[in-house]
Amino acid sequence: MARKRTDMSKIKDILRLRFDAGLSLRDISKCCSVGPATVSEILSRFATSGLSWPLLDDTSDTELEKAVYKGKNSSKHKRQPDFALMHQELKRKGMTKLLLWQEYRDLDTATAYGYTQFCEHYQTWVKSLKRSMRQLHIAGDKLFIDYCGPTVAILNPDTGEIRYHAQIFVATLGASNYTYVEAGRSQQLEDWIMAHARAFEFFGGIPRLLVPDNLRSAVSKTHRYMPVLNENYARMARHYGTAIMPARPYKPKDKSKVENAVLIVERWILMRLRHEHFYTLSSLNLRIRELLQDLNHRQQRVHPGSRHELYVRFDKPALMPLPLYPYEYIDSKQAHVGPDYHVLYAKHAYSVPHHLVSHTVTIEATAQIICVYYQGKVVAQHPRKHHDGGFTTVKEHMPDAHIKQRWSAERLMGWADNIGSGVRAVITFQLERRQHPEQAVKSCLAILSLAKKYSNERLEAACQQALLLEQPYLKVITNLLVNNKEHASIAGVVDEQPPLTHHNIRGQHYYQ
Repeated sequence: MARKRTDMSKIKDILRLRFDAGLSLRDISKCCSVGPATVSEILSRFATSGLSWPLLDDTSDTELEKAVYKGKNSSKHKRQPDFALMHQELKRKGMTKLLLWQEYRDLDTATAYGYTQFCEHYQTWVKSLKRSMRQLHIAGDKLFIDYCGPTVAILNPDTGEIRYHAQIFVATLGASNYTYVEAGRSQQLEDWIMAHARAFEFFGGIPRLLVPDNLRSAVSKTHRYMPVLNENYARMARHYGTAIMPARPYKPKDKSKVENAVLIVERWILMRLRHEHFYTLSSLNLRIRELLQDLNHRQQRVHPGSRHELYVRFDKPALMPLPLYPYEYIDSKQAHVGPDYHVLYAKHAYSVPHHLVSHTVTIEATAQIICVYYQGKVVAQHPRKHHDGGFTTVKEHMPDAHIKQRWSAERLMGWADNIGSGVRAVITFQLERRQHPEQAVKSCLAILSLAKKYSNERLEAACQQALLLEQPYLKVITNLLVNNKEHASIAGVVDEQPPLTHHNIRGQHYYQ
């Protein structure tokens, strides 16, 4: 069975971590949750693709895929040599790479690398071996992250009751033990990610690797060797040019650094707060910052000097610089473009170019901006709106006047006429209440489709009732049908449906 191709976003991560961060194949494998052989193959394919890093801004995912995977299906996968055995054999007096290649090739000529590629792959393997043998805590290399077990209560100032328990975020640099601490409302994704952003500002730079524990906000699916990272967390790492290598489950040595830091924070900060009361998160963080200053400047027993002194001497000069702009939390989701060429985010509809109807796009939302991507390229950008049920439409996204829409107003009205005058009146209202008739397509289709489930006769009766109530909306019509109220007296229905006034609602007699 053919092996599944690697996702384009993951390929970009592999290229970035190799060319920008300079990580080894083994480290890239752990950060991207793919096998070392896949990393090696992707880098080899990119080297012969004709593309260069960084990619041009107008390079789409499709173009990258064609360049990286060109001719993949027409040839066999190459057989990987046993580099570990080869490395040992080369220690023998008189042994050469040429002889080892000939022995490797003779096993199966069709699946063997040529001599040049054979040597190049071996040299790549040797470099990764050398990097992995370095000391554990290199200056500016790793930031270890976790939460404390104990929490701090945030109280209601009026009643003294506990509003919620603040979670204590801890991040410590590997070489100096310089530590950042803050209290957050929860361990949810946004709190987790933005705590990282503030930690980077505190440290004044970015480490090469982030080593979190396997909490849900960091890792979507745990695995001893290839955990699946949370996509929003990975996006934050890309913004700062760093990589994520979660601690392995049941490997205490992987996270001993942060566990020691957590223990020290609990003893030297949280225990000092046990008799104090806090009514806001900001007041708690101000107090934590005071105690953190004392912790980082206190002389250590094991290492000469304070954490701050070691940070200034070792970690600070080695950290990567901060980006020009701090990270802004982005919520990402997939969306299907409906026949009205709009996508829905947080109950508000935003337009995209009409030729994307029926395609799946990616929405990335910040507090201010909505960006829509198709195949890795921005196809629409809107100011974010926070009122439910609204439409934001760009004129350029609308089809030209000569293009026939799949569901035109005329076609919708024709379908409504086949059911009855009440349905026609409701559909007319839906089309007229929108700035652009295309924006009403979804609601019109939803109303008309009720006939398939409840029959034309019942839908017509429900629409007549909704018009009498002056509420010709999908939700009202659906409720009437579900509760078998379409033939009930108007007085009985009014008790359950409060009247609604709107300048577009004219009543059923207007349409007769």
